[in-house]
Amino acid sequence: MFTPSARVRLAAAAATVAAALIGLTPGTANAADWPSLQEGAFLYSGPNGSGTVTVVDLHDVGTCHTLTQPAVSVQVLSGFGAVQLYAGSDCSDALSWRTSSLSQHNLPWKMLSYKAIPAT
Repeated sequence: MFTPSARVRLAAAAATVAAALIGLTPGTANAADWPSLQEGAFLYSGPNGSGTVTVVDLHDVGTCHTLTQPAVSVQVLSGFGAVQLYAGSDCSDALSWRTSSLSQHNLPWKMLSYKAIPAT
């Protein structure tokens, strides 16, 4: 048998678990939400994974690619690759940003070029 205080604690724990599960269910997305994670690397022309999408070929390591629209955000989910982004159009600008193999960021400035790199 449970004492009255144990019943209250049990009910509170059940309510907490239920609230957590409700929070995990899919709901309607708003403009501030990122796209769902998917394997690969993606550059976006807008913040929070919005705008035009550029798919990065993570197998094309070391090749410089110039973007038609600046990248403002990036999302990477890979077991082997990452992305080095540059503020200049020729991958030689000193202003650069490196992702990890699991990244989701709004970039500190607009990026004009990138290279696929091995994950470290």
